Amino acid sequence: MKLAFQVNNCSIERTLDIVGEKWTFLVLREAFRGVRRFADMQATTGAPRQVLSARLARLVEEGLLRKEPYREPGQRQRDEYRLTEKGRDLYPLLVALMHWGDKYLADDGPPVVLTHRDCGALIEQHFRCAEGHEVAGPREVTPLPGSGAELKTA
Repeated sequence: MKLAFQVNNCSIERTLDIVGEKWTFLVLREAFRGVRRFADMQATTGAPRQVLSARLARLVEEGLLRKEPYREPGQRQRDEYRLTEKGRDLYPLLVALMHWGDKYLADDGPPVVLTHRDCGALIEQHFRCAEGHEVAGPREVTPLPGSGAELKTA
């Protein structure tokens, strides 16, 4: 009897349901750069006002961003958007997308490079198993059912 995974509870699909849209990734990019205010985010992303408002609301609803009120002197109270731990955990994903784009789409070289604040060295991403072994790619990985897997017999 061969076991196969069901795909109706796929973690990739559920993640893409939240972040799998261009404007969402650009909002997150700006949040990682420290941009917190709506007007600044709109200026740096170029997102239409309604689109940005909807994306920010969804990211707050999903717990990736949180609102924090602020008030400029003489102005009404507004909200800043700050990354939560859940949102900060997406950083490696954004860096991986950036590195892929740098490798395959940046004809004139990367528009931004990431460096380690302490030593100035370029940031690299690596896969390692729990034992510390470097994993070069998908051919060195064996998918197995996890505790949330739904199995079907084929």
